[in-house]
Amino acid sequence: MIKKLLSKSGVAKATAGAIAALALTAAPAFAAWEPTKPVEFVVPAGTGGGADQMARFIQGVIIKHKLMKEPLIIVNKSGGAGAEGFLGIKNEKGDPHKIIITLSNLFTTPMATGVPFNWRDMTPVAMLALDQFVLWTNADQPYKTAKEYIDAVKAAGPNKFKMGGTGSKQEDQIITVGLEKATGAKFIYIPFKGGGEVAVQLVGGHVQSTVNNPIEAVSQWRAGKLKAQCVFDHERMPYKAKVTDTQSWNDIPTCQEAGIPTDYTMLRGIFMPAGVTADQLAFYVNLFKKLRETSDWKEYMEKGAFNTTFKTGDDFKKWLETAEKQHETLMREAGFLAKK
Repeated sequence: MIKKLLSKSGVAKATAGAIAALALTAAPAFAAWEPTKPVEFVVPAGTGGGADQMARFIQGVIIKHKLMKEPLIIVNKSGGAGAEGFLGIKNEKGDPHKIIITLSNLFTTPMATGVPFNWRDMTPVAMLALDQFVLWTNADQPYKTAKEYIDAVKAAGPNKFKMGGTGSKQEDQIITVGLEKATGAKFIYIPFKGGGEVAVQLVGGHVQSTVNNPIEAVSQWRAGKLKAQCVFDHERMPYKAKVTDTQSWNDIPTCQEAGIPTDYTMLRGIFMPAGVTADQLAFYVNLFKKLRETSDWKEYMEKGAFNTTFKTGDDFKKWLETAEKQHETLMREAGFLAKK
């Protein structure tokens, strides 16, 4: 018989080890924060526009792939060029059940109106993408190129041609002013509530051109109702699959190629109220990382011809600081800054 002898110290060590192992087994697994009620997803713009379309698409993909347990509730708050939505988030400090999708009115609205709001009043979550702008004309018009169209505007004289856009003193009007300064053309700028309405007005011939985002006019382009004249970027969009019978996004020349030296891209980002915890922020950062990995999102990015740049944390904050300065310069040059 072989006897196993343990010293008192050995028994003590063995007992302590067993207790520790039991404690680890019995301890509940750490659960990271997640929403405990429906999350309000604010769109600081009208229905049908690019931000609204993206928010509703995100809502659908999250439901489809069960990326979060609680639902997202879309709420459009477009009053005051989006100030209604931004101030609402500013006033909900510490509430992790509210998020907002942003476009460049994140910068332009407070600069143009003087409303007491700044992007630093919120918590940056993620840059989802950068959106493009395209110069669109009605397909029934005779202009084959952007230069032909701009030449016609210049020949007609000031304030004969109407440019439709979303809101006043926001991205579309800033681009329009930049286009005027670059070419000498002069437009009557007509503001509408959302990009969807802008595209409908162009199809109906109520305005002669627009600078809608690709996603806002793609259905009318595909249907042969609109003509894409040029994209306001320094390089062509990379997507080469045919969207219309004859053209891909990559077939659209840059405005610089067309002799119009101006460009502009727009933020599509997500923010939360200030004062949320690191765990609450991490939940949404991870949520949107998962969203980006879905085939649905990748297809949506190509359909809307987005620049797929993604940023979080300090990288996103640095980009925001730079973009804020750029918008201040553009707004000042256009004469759109609120008087102090």
